[in-house]
Amino acid sequence: MVEADPSPQRFRELMLDEQPGFADVLACVFNIQEHEVRTFLTLQDHSGSTVAELADQLERDRSNVNRSLSTLREKGLAERERRLLDGGGHVYQYSATPLPEARELMHETLDEWTAYVHERIDEFGEEDL
Repeated sequence: MVEADPSPQRFRELMLDEQPGFADVLACVFNIQEHEVRTFLTLQDHSGSTVAELADQLERDRSNVNRSLSTLREKGLAERERRLLDGGGHVYQYSATPLPEARELMHETLDEWTAYVHERIDEFGEEDL
C-alpha cells in the first residue's frame, strides 16, 4: 500500500476553492502545516540559512523551526548542508528545493495518491456496499 500524503479533508477544501494559492496546494499535497509552508517559503528567499537565522526570520522558537525543517526534509522540500566553521565546529545550513523541482515533486506526490485512490476504487466489491 502506498502511503498517501494528501489529506482527504484538505483535498476537498482545495477543490472547492476557485483559485487555490501555492501555499494551500503545497500544504494539501504534502499534508504539512501552515508554519511548515511558511518555513519553506522563507527558505526560498533565504537559501543557506541556519536554524537560528530562520528562527529570527520566522519569529519562532528554534526547536519549532528545527521540527519544521525535519518535516520539509522528509518530504523532499528542503536540504541540509554541513559547513565547517573557521574556529572549529560546524553549522547546518538549509535550502529549499528549487521551485521547478518542488512543483515536479508536487505532481509526483499527487499522481501517487491518485493511483492509490484508483486502486482502492478497483478493489471495492459487492461486500463493500
